[in-house]
Amino acid sequence: MAETTLFILGATGDLTSRLLLPALEQLLTLEPDRGVRLVGVGRRDVGDDAWRARVREAFGDDASDAATSLAEQTTFLQADISSADGLRSIFDAADGRPVLYFAVPPAIAQESCEAMTGVDVPDGTILALEKPFGTDQESAHEFNETLARLVPENQVFRVDHFLGQSILLDLIGVRFANRVFEPVWSAEHIESVLIRYDETLGLEGRAGYYDKAGAFVDMLQSHLLELMSVVAMDSPASLGERDLRDATAAALRATRVYGGDPVQSSRRARYTAGDVDGHHMPSYVDEDGVDPSRNTETLAEATFEVCTGRWAGVPFTLRSGKAIEPAVKEIALTFRPVRHLPEQFHGDIAPNVLRFAFGPDTMTLELNVHDGAHPFDLKTTHLNADLGQGSIHAYAEVLSGILDGDATLAVRGDTAEQCWRIVDPILDAWKSNRVPLDEYAAGTIGPDSWPTP
Repeated sequence: MAETTLFILGATGDLTSRLLLPALEQLLTLEPDRGVRLVGVGRRDVGDDAWRARVREAFGDDASDAATSLAEQTTFLQADISSADGLRSIFDAADGRPVLYFAVPPAIAQESCEAMTGVDVPDGTILALEKPFGTDQESAHEFNETLARLVPENQVFRVDHFLGQSILLDLIGVRFANRVFEPVWSAEHIESVLIRYDETLGLEGRAGYYDKAGAFVDMLQSHLLELMSVVAMDSPASLGERDLRDATAAALRATRVYGGDPVQSSRRARYTAGDVDGHHMPSYVDEDGVDPSRNTETLAEATFEVCTGRWAGVPFTLRSGKAIEPAVKEIALTFRPVRHLPEQFHGDIAPNVLRFAFGPDTMTLELNVHDGAHPFDLKTTHLNADLGQGSIHAYAEVLSGILDGDATLAVRGDTAEQCWRIVDPILDAWKSNRVPLDEYAAGTIGPDSWPTP
């Protein structure tokens, strides 16, 4: 008997083949003795043979023995996940603890969970849900109430794969295990924080989702706010589920739009035609499936403040954009200038900056040192640490937690509501066109009028 049956709802979709199944293969390679059975679920009857072929293709030619064995034994279940009868058929097919991974649009996942309130849910059932979780604070709260009727909070996994990024574990280790950093992690020493995730990719055929969400909801409202909460949290008593999530939730509860002004503290833009990484990219509004009247942004930037004794007054700027070159994905902490600099020093004197870059993970500390040409000449140098690729990809890390029933890297219900509470003033300002929609050519760093990040 399997310890767990993993049901992937929406098994024939892009998320399953592109991310979930490769993550499962990697996890089985690392942990071949994991007792898991896989069942694909969908509205139309794909059949076991066709489903197994999909799984084998996603696993790749070099799949481990454990993954190959799972692919040979996996089955497909035709079921309507929005109906009580369909959900009962899923639970009836479980061997061991059921894990339901909703690889479907959020609206369908919510409809399914509402239908589940009329079904006897087996003890230990785990529900894994992709973002966005709700569309505002009120809808997130209502969804939380529905889920609370189904399973305990620690059996709900609101998936944010950014929380599985190994760079976060690197950051936590550097901050809390080093005397040179732990005491200076505050407004007294840090002047500003920038969390940036710019990429060269464009729409990539995702208009059905992206044109309704935009860069702000797709990245800042969820992923980057979660990263910010880890940077800004006070030291937790432990790195266990409750202590760590309590610490990040407290940071988010203290977060507000910087200066209370969503107009002055946010920017938005979308790309026009240009060349990215040697390839021509059409204007966003000319991409298939895009409705130009929605004024969807492809680059978003917003500044927040964490109103605690540790961080009050420090701007936390979150930024993410598509068709940006160069692509920069990092967490950067800029330190305040020294209180006194003897006037004899001269040369290239810059603020100290600590940078954590994503994949491959690196850490860079920018320091001012003697340049050798004159006794008091200074130059900026970089101390670099290669933190590696990480032992496991982000989705595999999150999937491991789901199968283990360890919600440490999942978004807690109150946190999901707080993320919407934080950004709602900016979304309201954008909907009323109080913030202009600027433009930038694909393949550039952003609009010319914006300050260089």
